[in-house]
Amino acid sequence: FGKITTENVGKRLAIVLDNAVISAPQIREPITGGTGTISGGFSFQESTDLALLLRSGALPAPINIVEERSVGPDLGKDSIEAGIFSLAVGFTLVIIFMLIKYKIFGLISNISLISNLFMLLGVMTLLEATLTLPGIAGIILTVGMAVDSNVLIYERIREELKTEKSIIHAFDTGYNKAKITVIDANITTLIAAAILFVFGTGPVKGFAITLGVGIVTTLFSAYFIARHLTSLVVLNDREGKYFKL
Repeated sequence: FGKITTENVGKRLAIVLDNAVISAPQIREPITGGTGTISGGFSFQESTDLALLLRSGALPAPINIVEERSVGPDLGKDSIEAGIFSLAVGFTLVIIFMLIKYKIFGLISNISLISNLFMLLGVMTLLEATLTLPGIAGIILTVGMAVDSNVLIYERIREELKTEKSIIHAFDTGYNKAKITVIDANITTLIAAAILFVFGTGPVKGFAITLGVGIVTTLFSAYFIARHLTSLVVLNDREGKYFKL
């Protein structure tokens, strides 16, 4: 700035704010100290207005409206209550179905599912995420995917039990063979969640975050919690008395 004012003494220096010239004083001498004074025949109002304009341009902070929406408190409350009710109903029906379909395996699956839900809510709490309707939808989808993983594993074990005499070997083989399918399905969904987060806005990002966290907790609950509980039961009942898939 000092070099420019030194080379242009006698010329005018335009002060531009929001693409408009608010003042164009003449450079009378080089400005090398970092401060300068604008002098002239200004009235009190003109000098006050100019000072306000100069101060307003001191901290440029452009505002870009990305998204704007208005939701009344009643509508928001109804949506949250409806989402929580649907989550409770779906969660209850899933638990009942798994108990009826897979007996003790269903019980283990339900323990894993409840742990998965607590882990998901715990991570969302650490992220200080607000529970919105898209977030609840992500939790509901996570419940469905967690059950889907367990069903794939149990059905694979059922196939192995038809040919294997050793129950322990059948369970181990079933988990290992189902692992690739479960991981592939969850990774593709995780990629979709990442794309939604990058290109989505507002509620879409909230859904993507919940879904992404839910996928990670689902894999952890399926291959750490459920598998270890299943292993404990299998090792204590090698005759297969309680394992009739």
